[in-house]
Amino acid sequence: MEEWKSIEHALNYLRTADNIPHRREGESALLEEISNHPQRILDIGAGDGRLLDLCLLKFPKASGVALDFSPVMIEKLENKYATQRRVEVIEFDINNTLPLELGKFDTVVSSFAIHHVSDKRKRQLYEEIWDILENGGIFCNLEHVSSPTENLHSKFFEMIGETSATEDKSNILLDVETQLHWLRKIGFDDVDCIWKWRELALLVGKKC
Repeated sequence: MEEWKSIEHALNYLRTADNIPHRREGESALLEEISNHPQRILDIGAGDGRLLDLCLLKFPKASGVALDFSPVMIEKLENKYATQRRVEVIEFDINNTLPLELGKFDTVVSSFAIHHVSDKRKRQLYEEIWDILENGGIFCNLEHVSSPTENLHSKFFEMIGETSATEDKSNILLDVETQLHWLRKIGFDDVDCIWKWRELALLVGKKC
């Protein structure tokens, strides 16, 4: 994940983010899942605030906390939310344990961030998300997941106009089934892959 401290790497991602095929479909599906009129929303790996903006637009009474560790992203978040008391920006590396002082949330979201940490850390992070969720809360992870075969992996990159040779070196992809199994074992209910297009998937779990 050290690459994300690079200004060039972060800016290159922002330039291409809108061009990811079907991304908006995944974001729309995520927003449909959040139906509990949240009061506090945590965005893990918030980037420039794209997903958090959509959540706060749908739920104007909610407040948000944006976590990221890229200097470029932190600057963009702070500039965007400088005059908005409803959003707190925190510089935080998700390789570290989520701090208890974050408090509780009724909605936790993430968009194409968690796949940058090791598989061991992914599972630990899911457990920590469970701990900070209020009863009745929901976790929605719009994620880059692995393909079942190398041919399908190459096809995905072809479909997004790239090649596997240009793949982000910080990617640590994991299959959908393993992650859904983890969420169920941790205690999440109604766990499912709600939406998927090739290596883009929306994983959802609720704390009932």
